[in-house]
Amino acid sequence: MKILVTGAKGFIGKNLTFFLTEQGFSDLICIDRDSSSSDLADALLEADFVFHLAGVNRPKDDREFKEGNTDLTQKIIDVLQSAGKKTPLLITSSIHAEGSTAYGRSKAGAEEAVLAYGRDTGADVFVYRLPNVFGKWCRPNYNSAVATFCHNVANDLPLTINDESAKVSLVYIDDVCDSFCRHLSGTLTSGIQTVETVYPTTVGEIAGLLYKFKESRDSLIVENVGVGLERALYSTYISYFKPSQFTYTVPSYQDPRGTFCELLKTKEAGQVSFFTAHPGITRGGHYHHTKNEKFLVIKGQANFKFQQIESGEFYEEIVSGDDFRVVETVPGWTHDVTNIGEDELIVMLWANEVFDREKPDTFARVIE
Repeated sequence: MKILVTGAKGFIGKNLTFFLTEQGFSDLICIDRDSSSSDLADALLEADFVFHLAGVNRPKDDREFKEGNTDLTQKIIDVLQSAGKKTPLLITSSIHAEGSTAYGRSKAGAEEAVLAYGRDTGADVFVYRLPNVFGKWCRPNYNSAVATFCHNVANDLPLTINDESAKVSLVYIDDVCDSFCRHLSGTLTSGIQTVETVYPTTVGEIAGLLYKFKESRDSLIVENVGVGLERALYSTYISYFKPSQFTYTVPSYQDPRGTFCELLKTKEAGQVSFFTAHPGITRGGHYHHTKNEKFLVIKGQANFKFQQIESGEFYEEIVSGDDFRVVETVPGWTHDVTNIGEDELIVMLWANEVFDREKPDTFARVIE
């Protein structure tokens, strides 16, 4: 299948071409603003599917809206119909097509032309009325507040917010591209389309999350960046980092026993750390009433010892870095770990709660 993508160098186009390639569609024809009219016409005659993403949204003159949106779309349709083709056509429109602005009218005109092409030829046509799209590679200080906010927060620049309570609906670029690619199966219904996952939010919430993302490098407290809007927004935010921002230093604490270092803390799922111990050194010697920890030896050889604080029952387990075994602490059992190897011991540590100095739930007790 030969797939034509207009606006291939734009925000959505760049992302979509990677998605298409990853799904095995290698025969792509990419048209951008540097392509000529004849390049576009030739591409249309070859294509088996057209993603028409090119358009105008920030012109110098309002007349350019019609030229770049309505007229260009009609030109694509005229070429296809003149050649007797019924090529499936997907276009990106906007929720503003329901409005009365020059931009909205130009998008509405493009929609009408595409829907008429579908009725006249029987071709499959898909019109996506997109709200605000955000994600990697979106141009800041252009037409996306999310892109501008991400860029500014990442680069210590101020945000200009007129109304923090202003509502905004967002769709994430990966969801947009996934939705677009599903139409290549030829089994979906023509007409007006929407992206399934929409994130309703406010300008203030977006700004607040971005500042929390930035602060997390100092506080080590990460937001719930594995799901929903937080996941998509965090990925977008860090995509605006310069390479010099890819690394940062976390606190570490040294004493004669070795080093302790905290990696990250979560609001709901504890924290991750690691520690080292020199040969012969024992760390720990305490118990918890509720706190749980999981240890994974990364390097060296360790002897984990446990004693039940009420019955005195004793247990020990020797673990090395080659075992890939998790050693878990249990409430009511005092525990320690000794480096019994000749090299430095390195152990990863997860605790189910962030350490609270006011209520540490950690009580010293030496194993007898």
